[in-house]
Amino acid sequence: MTTTDKRTFPRSHTKNHEEGFNPSCLFVWLRGRKDLRLKPALIGIPWDEMSSFLRGPAEAPAIIRRALFSEASNDWSETGQLVNAEAIHDAGDVEAVPGLEMLVRIEQGISGLLEQNFQPISLGGDHAVTYPILRAFAKKYRHLSILHFDAHPDIYDEFQGNRYSHACPFARIMEEGLVERLVQVGIRTMTRHQRQQIERFNVEVVEMRDWRDDWPFYFDTPVYISFDIDGLDPAFAPGVSHREPGGLSTRQALNTILNLNAEIVGADIVEFNPRMDITNLTETVCAKLVKEIAAKMLEFDAVREA
Repeated sequence: MTTTDKRTFPRSHTKNHEEGFNPSCLFVWLRGRKDLRLKPALIGIPWDEMSSFLRGPAEAPAIIRRALFSEASNDWSETGQLVNAEAIHDAGDVEAVPGLEMLVRIEQGISGLLEQNFQPISLGGDHAVTYPILRAFAKKYRHLSILHFDAHPDIYDEFQGNRYSHACPFARIMEEGLVERLVQVGIRTMTRHQRQQIERFNVEVVEMRDWRDDWPFYFDTPVYISFDIDGLDPAFAPGVSHREPGGLSTRQALNTILNLNAEIVGADIVEFNPRMDITNLTETVCAKLVKEIAAKMLEFDAVREA
């Protein structure tokens, strides 16, 4: 892969982290704000050009949609939310183009949804898509945290000469100050360089060797969920390019999401590789994650109407 020039993708301005924010006022402020009514929106990103090993995640968006609305399951979440085609807007796919121009298209597509008060749930695609997505989110949310599920930190400064590789998105996000906190869970393989990057950017990492099911996650800002499917153990999600044993179970990941006491304002489901799947197992897991994340968004929206 050839070296990319970071100047070809303009940096966003740094956020001012010194401005005050009182999280205790969040729910009070939201009540009655019907003018802020939001709605989850699916957007497909069929692009895997920045994958370093196997191609295939570009084929995932259509397959996840098929599984989400399959008659094999019903439209109700575990918490009793109806999550059907009426509850979720489908914005279609970002048209894929080669090269770094795709990063611009992704940012523009997400920005368009946010401007219309949609809560984007992006269907990848490889993990490179998360960087332009967060550039769009940073324009709307001055205070934002990421909850990142993954086997890998994806925080290389560059990988194989490529600063926009799917192994690098969180380095770009953190160096541009797009979020206040990055919390990573499911991590079970890190190089020395990645550990140095984690220390450099003050990333909070829960390694799988330290995992416990009652691990508390507290956020005082809105939360963006970035879910790399290889954060799950391959026994639960074999359809990935980089299988790494010893990961989260589907139940552990779902409970982490369901127990969040925070506003989820967006999410991505990335690195599902249909070419590696077995009996459609991983597409079903992806659809389940989309359903439960959308349900959390809809539940929080109900606070605004109370």
